[in-house]
Amino acid sequence: MKKLFSLLSIVGIIAISNCTRVPENHDPILGIWAKTESTSTTDKSSNTVREEWIFNDVYLGRYQRYSNSKLIFYTDFKWSQEKGAYSIIYGDPEVTDITVSLEKAKTPEILTLDNGSVFATRE
Repeated sequence: MKKLFSLLSIVGIIAISNCTRVPENHDPILGIWAKTESTSTTDKSSNTVREEWIFNDVYLGRYQRYSNSKLIFYTDFKWSQEKGAYSIIYGDPEVTDITVSLEKAKTPEILTLDNGSVFATRE
């Protein structure tokens, strides 16, 4: 009886695992988006801060912040799309959640905030 139950369990697990599929996501936001800001101080030194958002196809992503090419902060985020607006929800309370819109008509493509200012540019 134990052998029959074990065999049925294995067959059931294989059947269930073969039936589940992750649907393909072809959302236009997929890929790497970046924003770079440079500041100079009075002693002729400059500081370049680069932010990157990497959107993947399972509605997750990675946010990274660099200072002079050194990684100083990173966190994961979840993203969703509703009526053309993309919500980015970070996994770290240090970063504020945000909603952006995709402007495909511009070259390069940009993500904009509600007030129309540029949030990030596609790489």
